[in-house]
Amino acid sequence: MIRRLHQIHVALFQQACGQFEVTPLQYSLLSALAARKTADQTTLAADIALDRTTTTGALKRLEARNLIERPINTADRRARLCRLTRSGAALLARIEGAARDAHEATLQGLSDRERTQLIAMMQRIVDRNANQDTSAPVLE
Repeated sequence: MIRRLHQIHVALFQQACGQFEVTPLQYSLLSALAARKTADQTTLAADIALDRTTTTGALKRLEARNLIERPINTADRRARLCRLTRSGAALLARIEGAARDAHEATLQGLSDRERTQLIAMMQRIVDRNANQDTSAPVLE
């Protein structure tokens, strides 16, 4: 059921946001960067609960579209510090309403109380499993 719910949400996101040519993963990265202003790739991977390899690939695609910058960190030449470009911030501002509509459509049919309960239960599952030996990164 969780997998099916994810499929439904991705489809709704694509319907609402397809014109922006941004995947849900890329949207998550843009949103995380907007919140942090600047972050290294490892931090962003942890923020959105993805492995670093997948995150780096998505960041490279965003960089190729001039939506983010990834200069080498002068304090640690092995790392890259990521930040939104003006184009990236503008795109994020344009996509926000459509992304919210997709989130709303995913939960359509649930009362406010049921939405709160669903989110609380999902958070409990995530919290309970965050420190277990899983392939998902642990969020702080």
